[in-house]
Amino acid sequence: MREPHAQAENTVEPVPEIAKITIKGSGFFGGDRDMVTKIFKPGGDGPFPVLLFSHGRAGEAEERAKLKYPIPLGHVQYWLKKGYAVIAPIRPGYGETGGVDRESTGAHYDASGKCDIQGKADHAHTVNSARTVMLSAVDWIRNQSWARHDRILLEGQSVGGITTVALCATNPPGVVGCINFSGGSGGSPKSEGKVCNPEVIDGLMREWGKTTKVPSIWFYAANDQYWGPDNPKQWHKSFAAGGSATTFIGTDVVPTEDGHQLLRKGGRMWSIPLNDWLKNTCHTAND
Repeated sequence: MREPHAQAENTVEPVPEIAKITIKGSGFFGGDRDMVTKIFKPGGDGPFPVLLFSHGRAGEAEERAKLKYPIPLGHVQYWLKKGYAVIAPIRPGYGETGGVDRESTGAHYDASGKCDIQGKADHAHTVNSARTVMLSAVDWIRNQSWARHDRILLEGQSVGGITTVALCATNPPGVVGCINFSGGSGGSPKSEGKVCNPEVIDGLMREWGKTTKVPSIWFYAANDQYWGPDNPKQWHKSFAAGGSATTFIGTDVVPTEDGHQLLRKGGRMWSIPLNDWLKNTCHTAND
């Protein structure tokens, strides 16, 4: 997961407050661990509707340890302008939170981009580990006086995107909608869209679609090098078969970039449909 690029000159970057959310059993030897969380609030006293963001997963441990920005600062601005507070935790195993990495699928790719694994990639393990800590973040939000407890949106990118889909399937109180950017698990740009055991993800999506009661919108670019153009469509089809209200937005290629960077680099592609979805499905921040 790449760090956000510097914003345009003369643009004031939002400055976060820092909080620590205690995650039970995520530390060494089953102890608790504080999850470093970055909080961005719009002007005023609130209470504010809230956007809870789940970050992606870099392929190398060194990159995961360096994670500083769990959400692109430009995307923070998008939500602040709509009156939302933005909550962006750094999950255990990453950045300042540190600790044990509990999100590995076991999937590896050789130099040619072939999935190199005995058995099947454990996508359920990855997602369940991330979902557990993000559910703690939802509970934390519901205890904050400045937050609207009845207007929480969930959003995530890459592994954070599939985590968001899974978390939505548990229907946490106060969550009114979910946004999935390039969600998936166990991929690599080396693979050119050939995911380790995509059928496992397909089965998970089918089950989550049966229980999700809030609307969702999914965004994928045609040139996503992690999942390819076809896997996301199949995953969404399986999810939608469960009866959940959901929208799939397949964008054109992200120019000069891996389409997996759609959130960071393709704002003109996703902002209009997301604005429409928010207006028609989740209303506005001031409702």
